[in-house]
Amino acid sequence: MGMHWTLGCDAADPHRLAAFWATALGYEPEPGYDEPDGASIIDPEGKGPALSFLRVPEAKSAKNRMHIDLRVAGEPPWDVPAREQLIHATVERLVAIGASTVREVRYEQQLGHVVMLDPEGNEFCVA
Repeated sequence: MGMHWTLGCDAADPHRLAAFWATALGYEPEPGYDEPDGASIIDPEGKGPALSFLRVPEAKSAKNRMHIDLRVAGEPPWDVPAREQLIHATVERLVAIGASTVREVRYEQQLGHVVMLDPEGNEFCVA
């Protein structure tokens, strides 16, 4: 069995960012974690890693060196049109809760992924 781990993230508003990612991932607040300068969310099924958000004074200043990829269509092989519909539906849902779309990336006419920004400008992809 792999090690349990948490992805730690800097944030200007940790509770806002935690709420966005909890909705995006289907996560929930970590029980017992109640800090004014931090927030933590967990997978309710206990399968995925936890994400914690800590308030920092400095703003984001460069491209992420690591980012989250939301793999909404699962593993290949895919029904290509159905996969593209899932990606677009997820992008619309995430825009409605505060994300913004940067660009679509296509490989040989097929949608590969959509690059997005969370509410604090952190890059992530929907594939």
